[in-house]
Amino acid sequence: MARLGVLFPGQGSQYVGMGRDLFQQFEPARACFEEARAVLDVDIGRLCFEGPRESLDLTENTQAATLTLEIAAWRVFEEQLGVRPSAMAGHSLGEYGALCAAGALGFADTLRLVRKRAFLQQQAVPPGVGANAAIQGLDRDTVEALCREVSAEAGLVSPSCYNAQDQTVVSGYTAPVEAVMARALAAGAKRALKLPLSAPFHCALLEGAARRFGADLEGVAFRDCSAPVIPNCEPGAVHAAASTKGLLIRQIHQPVRWLETIEKMASMGIDTVIEMGPKKVLSVLALRIRRDLTVLNVENLESLQRTVEVLSGKS
Repeated sequence: MARLGVLFPGQGSQYVGMGRDLFQQFEPARACFEEARAVLDVDIGRLCFEGPRESLDLTENTQAATLTLEIAAWRVFEEQLGVRPSAMAGHSLGEYGALCAAGALGFADTLRLVRKRAFLQQQAVPPGVGANAAIQGLDRDTVEALCREVSAEAGLVSPSCYNAQDQTVVSGYTAPVEAVMARALAAGAKRALKLPLSAPFHCALLEGAARRFGADLEGVAFRDCSAPVIPNCEPGAVHAAASTKGLLIRQIHQPVRWLETIEKMASMGIDTVIEMGPKKVLSVLALRIRRDLTVLNVENLESLQRTVEVLSGKS
């Protein structure tokens, strides 16, 4: 029997057309899209299925649309197989998908929190002032050292996502981010790519947004999770009703420690990970971190059928 880890992706994986066939084929998926429309007063289904891309890529829309597909995919998967995962985790926004799937929060409340979080992140830094860039081909120590050098000279830039052994995202003010990109390439990085994101995520520039978000969390009653959910900012812990609020506040301005998250799953005996939601970004990262993992995903009918077939063979 496979020991399953379930992963939920973050912002950036969205594409026009995502989720259409799950919506057409499965009632639990339709229910998710209908609930999202009722809660947010936005036709999330039309946004996902038809776009336009410019609207789908707006942060407030992107995060709600991605979360909706994640939970739709999870509920369809759960209905089809009824298996209990050994752990869950989500990358950035995806942490909310993991918490919702694990029962820490209802879907409607999760949607409202994600919309508020997106608004605060977007408002925290004026457009163009901040940036994010992925550095590939250097180890984390080298990238950290480059960030310290540039921060001392030109302004704040820091690691914001430790995605794999050789991939780190940096975030901060635009000019320092660009300086780190240039120095990384000079130091032997394979790639230094600025990411098309609307705010400098998971860095100190969002500390104010984190404080304001904390006020919004005051009235939220989190529940214990039905399966362990590994926090982005502290992979050595797991979410609990008493700790989730603090962990989500920290998540806004502290790095996503994804490398450690996948290593934590492996240390728990997990041998198969399933990504719920658009594309396979986390699946690719998981394989780069641990080559011995079986990696599956659920984003449409074809991927669902393959996942069911593989897991049925492991039972």
